[in-house]
Amino acid sequence: MLNHEQKLDAVFRALAEPARRAIVLRLSRGSASVSELAEPMAMSLAAVVQHVQALEQSGLVKTHKEGRVRRCTLDPQAISLAESWLSERRQQWETHFDRLGALFAADTDTPPTSERKS
Repeated sequence: MLNHEQKLDAVFRALAEPARRAIVLRLSRGSASVSELAEPMAMSLAAVVQHVQALEQSGLVKTHKEGRVRRCTLDPQAISLAESWLSERRQQWETHFDRLGALFAADTDTPPTSERKS
C-alpha cells in the first residue's frame, strides 16, 4: 500500500500529462466508457487505454466492466488529496505574502537612511 506522500506524488505525476488532465476533466462531468473518452482525442484507443491505466494506478480513476464495456469514474478521495495539499500550500503562501506586505508597509513608513537626522 502506498503511503500519503507516494499517493500524492502519483496523483501529480498522472496530472502532469495533458491528455490525462483532459480525461479527468471529462470524467468530472460523469462516468464514461474508454471509447467515449477516446472519441474526441487525436490518439489511438490503445493510447487512451494506457492513459486510463496510468490514472487508475495513481488512484484518480476507477474502472469497472459492464458487459464488454470498461467504464471509468473519478475517485473523489484522490482529487481531495491533491486539493488539500494545494490548500495547505496556499495558506502558507498567503501567510508569507502577508508578512512581506507588512514589511513593505513598515519600510515605507520609515524614511530612507540618507534622509534621517542623527
